[in-house]
Amino acid sequence: MAVVTGLVCYPIKGCAGVVLERGEVTPAGLAHDRTFAVVDRSGASLWQGEVPRMAVVRGRVLDAGAGIVLSAPGADDLEVDVASGGRTLAVEVEKWPGTGIDQGDEAAGWLSEVLDVPVRLVREPPGARTGADPTALLITSRSSLDGLNARIQAKGAAPVPMDRFRPNVIVTGWAEAHTEDLVARMTVGTAQFGFGELAIRCAVTMVDQLAGVRAGPEPLRTLADYRREPDGVAFGMKATVHTPGHVAVGDQVTITARRSTMDGAR
Repeated sequence: MAVVTGLVCYPIKGCAGVVLERGEVTPAGLAHDRTFAVVDRSGASLWQGEVPRMAVVRGRVLDAGAGIVLSAPGADDLEVDVASGGRTLAVEVEKWPGTGIDQGDEAAGWLSEVLDVPVRLVREPPGARTGADPTALLITSRSSLDGLNARIQAKGAAPVPMDRFRPNVIVTGWAEAHTEDLVARMTVGTAQFGFGELAIRCAVTMVDQLAGVRAGPEPLRTLADYRREPDGVAFGMKATVHTPGHVAVGDQVTITARRSTMDGAR
């Protein structure tokens, strides 16, 4: 039987995840997932490929989104009242409408000091994401990671942990590696997900998520041996939410429809 063994929300895009035991699934994914972003002076979203220290910055949402606590090693925690309106900035953040709500000078100063680069913290405008999102959730499986690590270790390199792939939902119990590639539709808890697209991986997978430093060349080097797609190497499935609900660690995962090889599945 396949079950959920990991559930992670990333309130700030590109920053550390918050491990959950239970989470609400909305049409846009886990509640509060990637609703904040760190942007530079031009409004461009920062990412770990350029600023690996983002991996150790964590944002913990309080009071159903009314507040957020910023934390990082070597820095005092900062609690910020979330601004859901007010000053907006022109930003370039994936899946956002081109504007972000600025979260104030205190948050900006804290992040700029921790990351050693001038930045602002912005929030997605309420109601910005509408309609089905084929990338609402990132789902990976333990069998896929085990298969990858067996190949990595055969080269004499150290295995990589699951957090390199920054999943929202981790499934354990599928016998075959990359079973997630074959899912057309699945039920988890009271929610139902559908296949959106294969997750094409980037340099973020080579960042040590605990230390916030680049630690490549794995896993991209080994994924390139056997997981090539026209636009890169794949690991995991991005899913759309067909039925919102709740998901918890320990919930059974049931595949209700499978993709065929004609859909591009292996």
